[in-house]
Amino acid sequence: MGIQRIESVTYAIDDLGVCVRFFDDFGLSLVERSDEHAVFVTRTAQTLHLDTVPSPSLPAPVEDGPTLREVVWGVDTPQELERLVTAAGRDREVRESADGVHHTVDETGFGVGLTMARPAPAPVAPRPANTLGSVTRWNTALEPITRVRPLRMCHVALNIPKEGREAAVGFYTDRLGFRPTDVVEPMGVFMQAPGDDDQHTMLLCHRPDKAGVNHIAYEVPGFDDVIEGGNHMIEHGWREARRLGRHTIGSNVFRFLHAPCGGRVEYAADMDRADEKYGTRVHETTPPHHIWALRTNRDQEAPTAS
Repeated sequence: MGIQRIESVTYAIDDLGVCVRFFDDFGLSLVERSDEHAVFVTRTAQTLHLDTVPSPSLPAPVEDGPTLREVVWGVDTPQELERLVTAAGRDREVRESADGVHHTVDETGFGVGLTMARPAPAPVAPRPANTLGSVTRWNTALEPITRVRPLRMCHVALNIPKEGREAAVGFYTDRLGFRPTDVVEPMGVFMQAPGDDDQHTMLLCHRPDKAGVNHIAYEVPGFDDVIEGGNHMIEHGWREARRLGRHTIGSNVFRFLHAPCGGRVEYAADMDRADEKYGTRVHETTPPHHIWALRTNRDQEAPTAS
């Protein structure tokens, strides 16, 4: 198949303490910390690296301030890894580091890594739910989740300039085997990694016409986790970036938060799964951002009875 998933991401940051507190509150597990560096892990063993002094081997940042510097993709077999390294290196340098990661750069300037995928199992038992004709919870009240623990990084969204967007997409489709699932002509291209079944593993968004990190999405087990995770972050002083909703493309329930490492992070649940029957859908106009978004009139002045 080829690329299975996001294996790791690296951010260059300004304030390590703030970023560590953010991702601890977000629900990732801290596995390493020094004065300049911290590593968090998801439940499926993907790693998030935070560096105040990033490695000089990383490409230059594509934007000012804290930002994403590299995404490393996990590949299923050594043969596929070799093939992808060769394809990526047709017209650019690919450097192998001591940990077995092959590093290069995409058309926009983001670091791209390729390595063997090393997923850890993370069994998920759906919360029992009741509806007429389908009862799975008897004589037991639900308890709060209290601490949400993201299962995995499920997709990454990057902003790219409009000029050269075809070449930017082509690097991932022609060299690395990603498949366009939804092409939104005024906005960007949603792509699926060959070994993934999520409707999209990556989005290259040219609507802002500038390079930078947009967001990384983290899958959680269900709707309650999205709600409770976002509530926990707000209670700890972090700023929500968008009202709770459900996307149109991908259908996932989402909640976004501004991240001190740059861009945003997303709690995501219940994304569409897609195989080759899904094909590539081309949208001449941009679909609505969401199927629904949370609305409330609690903060509005109550209407006067007439």
